[in-house]
Amino acid sequence: MPSVAFHTLGCKVNHYETEAIWQLFKEEGYERVDYDSIADVYVINTCTVTNTGDKKSRQVIRRAIRKNPDGVICVTGCYAQTSPGEIMAIPGVDVVVGTQDRRKMLEYIEEYKQERQPINGVTNIMKNRVYEELDVPAFTDRTRASLKIQEGCNNFCTFCIIPWARGLMRSRDPEEVVKQAQQLVDAGYKEIVLTGIHTGGYGEDMKDYNLAMLLRDLEQNVKGLKRIRISSIEASQLTDEVIEVIDQSNIVVRHLHVPLQSGSNTVLKRMRRKYTMEFFAERLEKLKKALPGLAVTSDVIVGFPGETEEEFMETYNFIKEHKFSELHVFPYSKRTGTPAARMDDQIDEEVKNERVHRLIELSNQLAKEYASNFEDEVLEVIPEEVYDDGRYVGYTDNYLKVVFPATEEMVGQLVKVKITKAGYPLNEGQFVRVLEDQNENSSEKAAI
Repeated sequence: MPSVAFHTLGCKVNHYETEAIWQLFKEEGYERVDYDSIADVYVINTCTVTNTGDKKSRQVIRRAIRKNPDGVICVTGCYAQTSPGEIMAIPGVDVVVGTQDRRKMLEYIEEYKQERQPINGVTNIMKNRVYEELDVPAFTDRTRASLKIQEGCNNFCTFCIIPWARGLMRSRDPEEVVKQAQQLVDAGYKEIVLTGIHTGGYGEDMKDYNLAMLLRDLEQNVKGLKRIRISSIEASQLTDEVIEVIDQSNIVVRHLHVPLQSGSNTVLKRMRRKYTMEFFAERLEKLKKALPGLAVTSDVIVGFPGETEEEFMETYNFIKEHKFSELHVFPYSKRTGTPAARMDDQIDEEVKNERVHRLIELSNQLAKEYASNFEDEVLEVIPEEVYDDGRYVGYTDNYLKVVFPATEEMVGQLVKVKITKAGYPLNEGQFVRVLEDQNENSSEKAAI
């Protein structure tokens, strides 16, 4: 039985796609082994979002070549898509496939075994207008399943290389999404995270269909689904219709990740983000009115070229005023090939780091404040794994991380937990009970 080992760098979408590629190998009779063991084939799924992503990808490729010089080394993913030449130049790389045509990977591997000539299977992603269907019936992680609903992005923000790595916006056929979701629920998952490169843009390339309609269809047609989480959605995609659907839904969770990147209009303009702070604020207010208790998490880039102390403070104050529940803070890093990397006024690393720390402190404070609203409340948690002290840890629908006494049987189930001590990053809870009718769509929520 031939063996295959995988190593995934980068985002959730990459992890999803590695699982999809593994399905293809499984169908061909491969067994999956650990990346640090000797395998017949090594698949490295690369990341290119920063220059460091490229560098890490190259290190991981070289590690596989050293491990088994006779193995077939196959490189895929975003770095493979944007720089196939650089990867082909690494002695020992045998097959390169980008972010499409994954199904051909096994053919290329067979071809390589026959001919022993390296194969570059990367094609022009910008010409692609069709979503590539890849099935993922189950995951190695058994509590939260991702479901990829779209590919690509049309935004071309000045700091970002992703459209060049992933191509333009393409949405997955809604019938396929519903079918995959049902498959995941049947495999035992209660929560599905809708994911993609520009997830909230789902349907923008379709004529009479959009994200709001997809959310409705999932809720109506997928039997036994308890939670839908949207991995990320832009402010401009938070249409009144989407807000209304979330408001009416029993299964779309009270947590949205809305990337801000900056709270200053002048910086947003340089980033080529297509909204103003006024617009963003208006959407947030509308959301929070419709959904009291909603957790809004966000991404922020600090130290973008030309960012003054005043512009940084605009961001700081905006976040403080709108009480985000948690932030992912990134110091701006130059990505070769993007307009922002060529801008004058690059910010000094020390200034960047100092601003990052100030925002992280604010984020911690806001996260604690948000969590404190739920002390003594009973929330629904899906236990995921054992914590250091034998208790279990899991997330509430509004993305609070809770540690509480549970048993192995409860992992992946929905349970009621009372928050006894709010905090950040962890809340402490007390087990109340397991929800009955785990397979029915329960109207339990209304009774609480």
